[in-house]
Amino acid sequence: MGRTRHGRLHTLALPTTAALLLLLAAPAAAQTVPTTPAPTPAEEGQPPISSETKPKGRVMAEAATALGVLRLLPEAMDAEAVMPGWDRDLPKQSALEGGVGLSYARADSESYQAHERSIAEASPFSLSVAGHTPQTPGSVAQTALPDNDKALSTGLEAPDNPLVNLSALQGRAHARWSETLGPCVGTIADAGTSVADLSLVNTIPTMPDSNRVTAAGGELGAALEEMPGSLANLGGLLSGKSSLVSVDKALSTRSVVRLVDAEGTDGTRKAVEAVSTFQGGRIDILKGTPLGLTVKVASQPTLRVVSTGEAETSSVDYTAPVLSVERNGKTLFRLDAAHPTADIPIGVPLPELKDLPGYEDVKDTPVIGDAAERADGGITTLSEQASKRVLDIGVLRLSVAELDEKAQTVTEPFAGHQVSAVARLLDVRVLPTERLRKLLPSDLASSLPSALLQVSVGEQSASAYAPEGGVDCSEPKEPAAPAESEAPPAAGDRPGSGADVPTALAHTNAAYSTVPLFWTGTALLLTGVVLVAALPNRPLRAPAPVKPSPRPRGK
Repeated sequence: MGRTRHGRLHTLALPTTAALLLLLAAPAAAQTVPTTPAPTPAEEGQPPISSETKPKGRVMAEAATALGVLRLLPEAMDAEAVMPGWDRDLPKQSALEGGVGLSYARADSESYQAHERSIAEASPFSLSVAGHTPQTPGSVAQTALPDNDKALSTGLEAPDNPLVNLSALQGRAHARWSETLGPCVGTIADAGTSVADLSLVNTIPTMPDSNRVTAAGGELGAALEEMPGSLANLGGLLSGKSSLVSVDKALSTRSVVRLVDAEGTDGTRKAVEAVSTFQGGRIDILKGTPLGLTVKVASQPTLRVVSTGEAETSSVDYTAPVLSVERNGKTLFRLDAAHPTADIPIGVPLPELKDLPGYEDVKDTPVIGDAAERADGGITTLSEQASKRVLDIGVLRLSVAELDEKAQTVTEPFAGHQVSAVARLLDVRVLPTERLRKLLPSDLASSLPSALLQVSVGEQSASAYAPEGGVDCSEPKEPAAPAESEAPPAAGDRPGSGADVPTALAHTNAAYSTVPLFWTGTALLLTGVVLVAALPNRPLRAPAPVKPSPRPRGK
């Protein structure tokens, strides 16, 4: 299914992702796009730091795609801002965000640094802690200027960690920029990643402490005593090689920023296009357990934004995915734009569940939805009576086709139109229930957040900003040839000639007198030496005798 939006101003607030995904524009009321300010001279009258002449083409665009994004305690932290009061308008931040398999492409004609006009980067991992993003090693990146004829391709290695596992990750980056034509090189920035398989979340560190819950007693404490694992690994479901979300087969991302022909122009004016593409195979939830779910992607999502510089012709196109959720080959439900969300309860079986006929062999592991695991490795469906003997402590929420759009006409750094969008293929959230709050001790219940964890598979973002009329890609004009030189005027005809010309230059500082003073001092020194040497020697005179004092001291 495709959707197109032309020139509509949306008030939806776009989420802020890891260091890794793009930051959207400022509010429309500001009518500006934030850029890095150029350094200014420290003193008045000082020449500028850079006198570079930029090409006529002006453009700002970026695209970012992630195989997966992990958020712990999403929307639990207040945002921080340098300017006082700005944090009130910023969305809540996650306690920790980690992006996996990132590709990022950016074009910025307004960048002060020449090597930041075009950037393409493929990264295995990116991290953001409470909204602050440190740089992670192991990436492949290209920047321009200077221009790059060939792309960089290499294998990427992600650091060992308990939350994310990758295998055979490859990255590619290509950045282009012309010294004379600027962004008018076709594809400006192109980055991509590919991976054989990906697994996210082998433990949920934001779950309440099972030891404290067990020590507090009650129904939940008694149920946890029988389980082979803690709440952090969902009672043992995430132990071993199992993970909350895993994706196998061919996975790839691609982020591209390029110029395309704009309708109704002579070819010298271009539109800027930012495209984010994600390709994935099968997505498994709780893979390796009988209670696992399989999500099959029926259509691949593509996010494409185009800015022509005008609101009427700029657009956002998004091909929404269609997902089919299955267990053991049986389709349970579908996720699409018409049905974007499904909630699956996570329950802890009470000991009395085994007292019901037909449930004697149920294992002491969590119940997912209405399915419980048997001792022989099979599953059984819970009846209405059996469901009453299960404590629903959490919800596994699956959602799809989330798209946030934004558009604004701006005047700075140049007059034009900007469009932005963020989309996600699949969101998997682990949410606590109100029943869990009631079962926990008061100190743990008060600190329990509204969401424990969020895993996004195939997160995409794109932004494009072009000047009015499109990007100017006309050929630069040749500098005019200098006029034929004429014979220089005669000396008497020159301004200031004759009596007005001084015979000597004015002495403007002490440097003009340095040399004469040096030689004068040297001559006087030599004269003194000669005079002393030429005088005859005089006999030494005996010192005059000392007469006694008429009034000695002390008398």
